[in-house]
Amino acid sequence: MPKFSANLSFLYPDLPFAERFAAAAADGFRAVEYVSPYELPPETVAALLRDNGLEQALFNLPAGNWAAGERGIACLPGRVEEFRQGVETAIRYATALGCTRVNCLAGIRPPHLSIEVLDAVLVENLKYAAPRFAAAGVKLLIEPINSVVDIPGFFVDNTIHADGILDAVGSDNLFIQFDFYHVQIMQGDLIRNFASLQDRVAHVQIADHPGRHAPGTGEINYGFVLGELDRLGYDGWVGCEYRPRGGTGADLGWMGSPPP
Repeated sequence: MPKFSANLSFLYPDLPFAERFAAAAADGFRAVEYVSPYELPPETVAALLRDNGLEQALFNLPAGNWAAGERGIACLPGRVEEFRQGVETAIRYATALGCTRVNCLAGIRPPHLSIEVLDAVLVENLKYAAPRFAAAGVKLLIEPINSVVDIPGFFVDNTIHADGILDAVGSDNLFIQFDFYHVQIMQGDLIRNFASLQDRVAHVQIADHPGRHAPGTGEINYGFVLGELDRLGYDGWVGCEYRPRGGTGADLGWMGSPPP
């Protein structure tokens, strides 16, 4: 079985964020991840990790005004300086938390701007960020997110686009975050797509579809998927980024014996 990381932005939604660390440790998780640590001082988050014996698997770069609907700023002209400031903030947090992977959300495409313009901004921002994260010992990732269900208009919504961005940036410190849920919605053919990109994948996340609930609740055969991750030699964290049914806890009944 792969090693699982609890995504605290999704799991234990009935608990305050700071209490989710202890809940994850009590359920046997050894690592956690989440959208954003920036609401708390890095020293506070580091203490929550240390006190609960947890590793920080991943978090995101500052993603703009989340409450107002922004989902990343890396592709947006006019936000370059803000992006660069976010790189420094993320490095400061990653250093404090001992985190070696930070994900960059590309953002939602403004309808009046061309793909070419947004690609150029994103590539230049990643060219700026990748070596700075490398100097801090942190891998930089980008994540394709489906633009059908979860974030309509998300700019990088498939692995083909993400792979092309990596080629354009040309850095050995830029990787893909491969979320099987998002790839299922946009592309399907999960294992072939994963295997073709495996050398460029630095983190994996899972949820079932439809509903983005726990494995075993939808159409993805996670018994097969997790077995293939083992067979292919993926040894990184697998982030549990799903909505628990009932809106409480972590809905872990699937984990002991994944569905066949």
